[in-house]
Amino acid sequence: MLHNLTEPTQEQLERSLDSENAARSAAADELHEECGVFGIYDFSGENVASTIYYGLFALQHRGQESCGIAVSDTNGPKGKVLSHKGMGLVNEVFTQEHIARLKGDIGVGHVRYSTAGGSTRENAQPLVLNYVKGTLALAHNGNLINTPQLRRELELGGSIFQTTIDTEVIAYHIARERVRTRNVEEAVANAMKKLKGAYSLIIMSPRKLIGARDPYGFRPLCIGKRDNAYILASETCALDTIGAEYIRDVEPGEIVTISPKNGIQSSAISSNRSICFPPERQCETARCVFEYIYFGRADSRIDGVSVYDSRIRAGRFLAKDSPVDADLVVGVPESGNVAALGYSLESGIPYGMAFMKNSYVGRTFIKPGQSSRESSVRVKLNVLRDAVEGKRVIMIDDSIVRGTTSDRIVRMLRDAGAKEVHMRVSSPPFLYPCYFGTDVPAREQLIAYNREIEDIRKIIGADTLAYLRLDRLPQLTQGLPICSGCFTGKYPMEPPSEDIRGEYVH
Repeated sequence: MLHNLTEPTQEQLERSLDSENAARSAAADELHEECGVFGIYDFSGENVASTIYYGLFALQHRGQESCGIAVSDTNGPKGKVLSHKGMGLVNEVFTQEHIARLKGDIGVGHVRYSTAGGSTRENAQPLVLNYVKGTLALAHNGNLINTPQLRRELELGGSIFQTTIDTEVIAYHIARERVRTRNVEEAVANAMKKLKGAYSLIIMSPRKLIGARDPYGFRPLCIGKRDNAYILASETCALDTIGAEYIRDVEPGEIVTISPKNGIQSSAISSNRSICFPPERQCETARCVFEYIYFGRADSRIDGVSVYDSRIRAGRFLAKDSPVDADLVVGVPESGNVAALGYSLESGIPYGMAFMKNSYVGRTFIKPGQSSRESSVRVKLNVLRDAVEGKRVIMIDDSIVRGTTSDRIVRMLRDAGAKEVHMRVSSPPFLYPCYFGTDVPAREQLIAYNREIEDIRKIIGADTLAYLRLDRLPQLTQGLPICSGCFTGKYPMEPPSEDIRGEYVH
């Protein structure tokens, strides 16, 4: 049925603004990761855009604000890049017509959630840069802590920026280095000496696909192969989705170059400690532990460690360290589900499903206003009354940020007839912000800041509350060194005095 389109009334505009504010408030209590990256070079010359599309689909959990694809034909005009990007989910931004127009045998893709830089189309990636040596297309996962200094340096040299994201700063530094180096991978290595913070990069030059990972290994990046094509991706689940074979992870501090002439070439790396910059100094790796607790998809392996196994371990540890008598163990979808199964396996308390999740809630759904009875939490989740009514329920979630979402979910279980609600969290309390690509806000906004666990329990309305013990974290990654700065305030590098999110932290 067709309707006449009319200008919105002032009341409708105000209601729309209220809806957006409510949506931001609800979203603010959820953890977000900055993005996911995917790249492919098909040596047989086949078009790769549809493969990138499905790879990004598998990485959609890493970012739902914007996405993009850039491709090039290595047998066509050198440096000609075709791209399409926009705001929204992968299946909202791309149509069959878009994919059909993106003809090329090498390409990069990106899904994004903004932690630094605004949520606008201009900030969507990949970034495509035209410069004296040709073109570069770049996709970045992570967050630099020295962006303001690097940006000012470039601006004083005459650079004009089109975006507000640190990815453009990285791209400019690579382009500037490329003017005076023999090849693009040497330019990437020189640029990396200036970058501080978290970054996994995929760079497309006219004839090469390059992957690079910061010396600490904050963010994941892996290599795969399918037939005569090589792939770089944030997670192994993207390789599985396109039917590719996992080869290995890009090591912290490593640069890999993929080309038909040499296959996979790698910078020299140490087997146990990553190469730092300057390279004569060695540094300990510091993988983000939240890749295992929350960000990674359960069917991924990151640096050889199963995300599923990490979450099972977290649940088992919670059952050992914080037991409670109950009738049912449930998880808050999705990342809480596996930890809940681990708790059940260790405790012997039955594992069940208490929540139905609406899988079709994208960024475009119309969110209710503040004065409405509907809740954005209830739109995403609904409680199965038959599963919880009259029962003592243990609810497992991956984290508590501000506490507003936890409060609503506990109340939903009680409204559905749960006799008791015991909350267990598969991470320690957040006490400090993150500067490396996880959207953990300033300390004053964290519910655990200056509060005891009993105070938090009262605020969210649970009968009992317990977090994962801090000393359990290394066991989640089977001994791989991790960054736990958001729990301890001890970061692997000196945090910035100027937070690019607009907060002054010292």
